[in-house]
Order: sequence, then C-alpha cells, then structure tokens
Amino acid sequence: MTSEIAYKVDTPHPREERVNLLGLSPAKLEQFFAELGEKRFRVSQVLKWIHQRGVTDFERMTDLSRSLRTKLAEIAEVRPPELVSDHLSEDGTRKWLVRTDGGDCVEMVLIPEQGRGTLCVSSQIGCSLDCSFCATGKQGFSRNLSAAEIIGQVWVALDSFQAFGPRPDRPVTNVVMMGMGEPLMNFDNVVDAMNLMMDDCAYGLSKRRVTLSTAGVVPQLDRLGDVTDVSLAISLHAPNNELRDELVPINRKYPLEQLIESAGNYLAKLPDTHRKVTVEYTLIGGVNDRPEHARQLAQLMKALPCKINLIPFNPFPNAGYERVSGNALYRFRDILTRAGHTVTVRTTRGDDIAAACGQLAGKFNDRTRRKARHEARYRRQEEQEQPVKMVGMEG
Repeated sequence: MTSEIAYKVDTPHPREERVNLLGLSPAKLEQFFAELGEKRFRVSQVLKWIHQRGVTDFERMTDLSRSLRTKLAEIAEVRPPELVSDHLSEDGTRKWLVRTDGGDCVEMVLIPEQGRGTLCVSSQIGCSLDCSFCATGKQGFSRNLSAAEIIGQVWVALDSFQAFGPRPDRPVTNVVMMGMGEPLMNFDNVVDAMNLMMDDCAYGLSKRRVTLSTAGVVPQLDRLGDVTDVSLAISLHAPNNELRDELVPINRKYPLEQLIESAGNYLAKLPDTHRKVTVEYTLIGGVNDRPEHARQLAQLMKALPCKINLIPFNPFPNAGYERVSGNALYRFRDILTRAGHTVTVRTTRGDDIAAACGQLAGKFNDRTRRKARHEARYRRQEEQEQPVKMVGMEG
C-alpha cells in the first residue's frame, strides 16, 4: 500500500541575509572561518555537527567557544530545505518533496536494496534541457539549486530516518546526481555538494559511491576530471546522432562522437585505471529498441570502457511514448551481451508514486514557459484525434 506523510509548510518569508553553512564545501568553510580569525580546526568541528550529527542550532555545538557560537548565530545559519511531503512506495522506494528558497519544490528518491540505499538527488529546479521522454524536462525550468539545496536533500533524507550519528544500518550508502536537472549545467554548486558527500568529516562516501549523470554537456565534462574523480554516467538513449537529436536535443550541439571522446578523457584523468563509465539507455517501445539499434550501440561503445544500463521507459501523463516490451528488452540485452558488453537491466521501482526514472516533476514556476507549450500541443493533438460527429448520425 502506498502511504504519504504530509507536512504543512508556510510560504517562505523574506529573511535577513545570512551565510548558510550547510552548503559550504570544506575549502569554502575554511575561508569563512579564516575571515573570522578562527583556526582551521573549526572546519572539521562544524562539518561534523552539521552533516554527521544533524545539528542546526549553534548553541548545541558545545566544542565551539561561546563567543564563536554567538557570532555564528548573528551572521550564519544552518538551513536545510523544508520538507513538504514524504511518499512511501509499495516496493519500499521513498520520495520526498522539499521546498527551496523562493517557494519552488523539487523531488529526490531513495531506492533501498539489500545492504544498500541509493539516493537520487536533484541539481536544478526543473531542467534546462528538454529530453523528449523525461517528465522533468516537460515541466520546464526555474533555476539552478544552490549547494545548500543540493546537499540539503541528503541531510533531509537522513533526518527523515533519524539516521545521524554512527549507524551500522546506514540508510544512504550511495548518491547519484540523476534527479531533476542536468548537473553539469550547475557545475560549481554540484561539485561543492559532491565534495561534502565525500568528505570524511561530512558524509564520508567513497568516490565510487557518488555518481554524476550527464546528458552530454561536453565543455563542462571536459572540466570535471580536473576537480573531482566521482563515478560518471552518461545518458545516451540513442545509438546514432539522428535519433539522439530527437530524444536528447543537446546532442545537436555536442554530438555522440564528442560526448564519447569527452567521457574517455574523463576516465584517462582518473588515478584508478580500472574505472568504467555507466551508459544509461532508456528503451522506448518502437523508438530505440530495435535489433539494429542494439548492434549500433554495441559498435559505438566498443572503444569506451563502460557498462551499459538498460532502463525500461516509465510512462507519465502526455509522454507520447510507450514502455518497451519484455521481448524487445531482452533481445536488445542479448545482442549487447553477445558483442562482449557488460549489461544490466534496471528494475522499475517506485512507479506507483511517480518516483521511477524519468518521472520526477516537482512543483515550480516555469520561467521558460515550456510546460505551457507542451500542454497546448497535447491539447491540439487530442482535439485532432477526437472522432467527428456527423449531423443526423447520433446513435
């Protein structure tokens, strides 16, 4: 049975401008304390209070001097996003809706498995791209999330489980930047948030347990290996430029050849020579699921160290696409496997609460008016498909 826990959240009021320490990376927090004339060891103290103990009240940070606590209360704050609703799926998947500064809401999802919990985190309010099969893209775009709003999703998830402090059954073991938005279009804030995810004084996740997924913003991907070594996933979804231009419009600017070369260059910068890129491929019924597409994909990925993750398309209202059939899905997988590729099939989770891959939408004001344009187009299509009623022929 699907359950929902709802919380009443007041409309945000204008607030005095304070530094939100929740989103400061270790380097930026060190700079913050240096400007206050404080020693470097304050960084690890405050990081542990915020991210490991879940404390937002400076008065409770008892290993800080009273004068520093008073000063921090005057100029800073620890403010996570506000929890609006909490949905639990029949299969154990959990989805949260959180309110950001300005009132817009974004979603994040936790997928629990045996000994593992993967949190899918959003990086933008909406998405600046417009992939044709993604519910988020159809909702339009408002703005980038701040680093505090990104890492705040991890904080809210742990707080929901009351899971701060040392726990052997940690509910969040992995984080994937695969929620709402294109992470590389919000480069600096995403990098700061991922640094906090991996810092030993914050969440202490390994580089193999933090994954950034991109649809192919090549210039930013070329920068990524200079500042981090997190795991990389590329949202491919088509094996040739003609089809990918239709499904993933950014391909018209950065075609497949550039994206694959850039992904290979990212791997080459990593000190671990055994790392692979995860290739995400959403299978859409009758669109990109034919045997010739599988053979093209097998050839395209031949030179890139990778593993291929096949994702059955998850329908949403007015999507215009259908779920892939089981026969087509496993035929596609078998062609790739016979070509020598490592292939996994993603199990659909949380679709009863619209938490499956591609279904996240949130609630926000669309500055691009993309949502209104899509809805108008669907209305026109429905009107054209209505049967014509002939005078005198009513039955």
